[in-house]
Amino acid sequence: MTNPPAPFLWLPQQDDGFEALTLIVDTPKGTHIRHIPPALPLPAHIDHGPGAEEATHMAAATWGMPDFVFQQAAHATKGSGRRELGDRLLLAGHRGAVVQVKARTITPKSAAQEIAWIQKVAAKAMSQAKGTVRQLRMLPAHMVNGRGRTLRVDGNAFEWIAVFLLDHPRIPQNAIATWQPLGIPAIALTRRDWDFLFDQLRSTTAVLDYLFRAAAEPVVPLGDEPVRYYELAAADADAAPEKIDTELVGAGGTLFSAPQLPQAPAGSDGTNVHRVLRIMLEDIALTPLGESLTELNRFTVLSDLDRLPVSARAEWGHLLLDMLRDVPGVPEGHCKWRFRRLLDADRTHQLIVGAATRFDRTIQVAFTAYVQLRHHEVTTRTGRTEESSTLGVLLTPRPGGGRPWDTSTVRVQGNLGIPPEDLKIYSDVWNRAFEGGDVVDHDPAEGPPAPTAV
Repeated sequence: MTNPPAPFLWLPQQDDGFEALTLIVDTPKGTHIRHIPPALPLPAHIDHGPGAEEATHMAAATWGMPDFVFQQAAHATKGSGRRELGDRLLLAGHRGAVVQVKARTITPKSAAQEIAWIQKVAAKAMSQAKGTVRQLRMLPAHMVNGRGRTLRVDGNAFEWIAVFLLDHPRIPQNAIATWQPLGIPAIALTRRDWDFLFDQLRSTTAVLDYLFRAAAEPVVPLGDEPVRYYELAAADADAAPEKIDTELVGAGGTLFSAPQLPQAPAGSDGTNVHRVLRIMLEDIALTPLGESLTELNRFTVLSDLDRLPVSARAEWGHLLLDMLRDVPGVPEGHCKWRFRRLLDADRTHQLIVGAATRFDRTIQVAFTAYVQLRHHEVTTRTGRTEESSTLGVLLTPRPGGGRPWDTSTVRVQGNLGIPPEDLKIYSDVWNRAFEGGDVVDHDPAEGPPAPTAV
């Protein structure tokens, strides 16, 4: 396999010291031009240092999800002392980033002096990030996310990366930040790099995955992260699809392969269908929790849904909107179901998204049975029951205007212990042979139908 061509870089210098970046990228579909503006402006009402931290938080909360961005927290230590646990935490799934934001608040000096200052603050930032991880592993802390909700964070439950984020009006050319080994992955970015990654991917999970991947690569000059991104994206586009046994999800499974890093920004097709997933995430984030549920349950569900690959989101958005338009078209008293399922390449995370004509107790029970059955079937085939989970999300049209649909979720994990007699009922109902592909027009009095969409 030949190495893909690296993107051509044009880096204009502006009089005020802030730099914009234009990348001209060769892709299989032709030349792609990506303009990367300077970092978002700092809040006018906050001092420079705290303003840089706030702008970093807002970029991640706006383009990602506020539920995955956590504020500073104080942690009780010896005596009456208190210790800050990092500037910001980025958490999704089982991965976390300690983000240390450092801002140059005075007029820059000579290039040599600025490089020395950058090295000094980079070493300090990485040491602070390492200390935060160590503290969280010794004693969990209650952290507050972007919606003001509290989550107990046990550092041992996450794989960590340290992020040094530099806000600087004029970084010397080819300046590189270095630090002593930390025992965890680490990466240095500019605030413009940070904004670019979130604007490009619109997924906190995808940004975290990228940070871990890039941290394993050779260090690049500060400000060159978009260049590295497109080099890795070009390599992804050129890579052969990974093989997976589609029979793990049953007969009729289809292999879907897409680059881990998309070359076009999320939502660049002009249709806004990528926003369907964001609306679903917001629905889950804003729904009041039941008595038996906690913010950790909500965080887990949001993380599972955010795992949907960025490259697949537009296609899924189109499909889900089509499902919602289609399912109401049945006689009164009948119900139509449509489903799409995805089993990750790691064979431990299954996502089921579907639509049904309406939502009521019967539909809720039927959908729960469907999710449990598909979880049981897949984990039986993979042999990885204990570490596996399945998230089911059901969309149902909302009559009367206002919101276009209601969002309901069911999540199961590990060995469900379904009694054999119940499992037989689930299978008899949902696995019946039928005609008509992945759509079923069904009378609910007869029990749930059996869709086969995968």
